[in-house]
Amino acid sequence: MEDFKKLYGEAKEKIDTLLMQVMNGREPASLYQPAGYIMESPGKRIRPVLVMFSAKAVGGSWDDVIHASLAVEMLHNFTLVHDDIMDNADTRRGRQTLHIKYDLSTAILTGDVLLAAAYEYLQRDLKGNAKAVEHFTKGLIEVCEGQSLDKDFEIRGEVSLNEYIDMIGKKTAALSRMCCAVGAILGGGSDAEVEALSNYGYLVGLAFQVQDDLLDITADASALGKPVGGDLLEGKKTFLFLKALEKATGDDLSSLERIITNKGAKPEEISYFKNLYTNLGVLEDARIEVERLTNEALHQLEVLKNPKDIEMFISLANALLNRTK
Repeated sequence: MEDFKKLYGEAKEKIDTLLMQVMNGREPASLYQPAGYIMESPGKRIRPVLVMFSAKAVGGSWDDVIHASLAVEMLHNFTLVHDDIMDNADTRRGRQTLHIKYDLSTAILTGDVLLAAAYEYLQRDLKGNAKAVEHFTKGLIEVCEGQSLDKDFEIRGEVSLNEYIDMIGKKTAALSRMCCAVGAILGGGSDAEVEALSNYGYLVGLAFQVQDDLLDITADASALGKPVGGDLLEGKKTFLFLKALEKATGDDLSSLERIITNKGAKPEEISYFKNLYTNLGVLEDARIEVERLTNEALHQLEVLKNPKDIEMFISLANALLNRTK
């Protein structure tokens, strides 16, 4: 675990340093200063680290994929800028969102240039490898599809758990799958290695989102950085909520259905719903699902040749899924 922490820290520091330079010196400042503001935002840098770890696991090096690693972080931030606009969010990561700090037009254009710059940086590592572009583009398309489904769910009265899993598979897991695929391809991996690492990324991405749903109601507010039960307050149809709908009866079912009708719960109702989730067993259902998805992800690693690389991916999965925020 100490080796993982050291390696992850080194990778993150390298990405953080380079991200600070990506938009430096570009004109016009009215476009690139806001872009720089976004790139300087604090973050775990999970996605570029997945690219770098995947390249190394198949015999490549971090240098083979350093620009591609920056590209996936720019792509991720592009999605966040537009996501914040659609959600009308005021803050992200403890800072003002771009459309609040500047204005709506600036935020939209900054998101656009981040996407364009992502392709600009990706092509620097391609060396004629079109497969990496295919995976990168497919990941982007799926993220957009997932976001659209998520918005659809806000106005739909009924959403099945399978539909929810499909949505997070696109909105969240597709990006981590793409990161692993791009890293493995540019690192010179075999088809079997690319497929295995892609599957790992997808399954860890699913587990990450279900864990995120769980933390929303179980984490400490100070650690979470936002009110506990935020998903219920916003009326989001999460893994927990949909599981509860499947299991609840009588007055409990009616109270859940009112969240859909009223497009959210009241702050004073959160403790009631947390107790309801506990009594229905949906918190435990979520924990079991996270464990199942994680174990399935780790099973994919058997194709890798170096035990140290396998251990890095095991440690990465555990770090993501044992987090408290």
